[in-house]
Amino acid sequence: QVQLVESGGGLVQAGGSLRLSCAASGRTFSGYAMGWFRQAPGKEREFVAATSWDGGTTNYADSVKGRFTISRDNAKNTVYLQMNSLKPEDTADYYCAARSRGGYRPETTGDFYEYWGQGTQVTVSS
Repeated sequence: QVQLVESGGGLVQAGGSLRLSCAASGRTFSGYAMGWFRQAPGKEREFVAATSWDGGTTNYADSVKGRFTISRDNAKNTVYLQMNSLKPEDTADYYCAARSRGGYRPETTGDFYEYWGQGTQVTVSS
């Protein structure tokens, strides 16, 4: 079992930055692919970014490319999402997810991930 706890959300003005963290429990975190997803009010969950188990392969949604960066520190069992140049449309609850099988593949579909955190809220004001 893996437990995920997100932090770092908050209220920020458009153009600002936030860094989200996702702390994972469990000894096998280093072998898992990790992803970030978000869900805005009244909308479906959408993919944001994902990284392979070693950080060597990453995927990003087109809407965040060039603004968001996913990274991980396996020694700290933590994955990060650095969000720059934030826009009001980035407002959502952000969730991290872990995938135990195929850790080398940072999948963009939520169905591939078995473990999910409770989420952290990000609000970007215009």
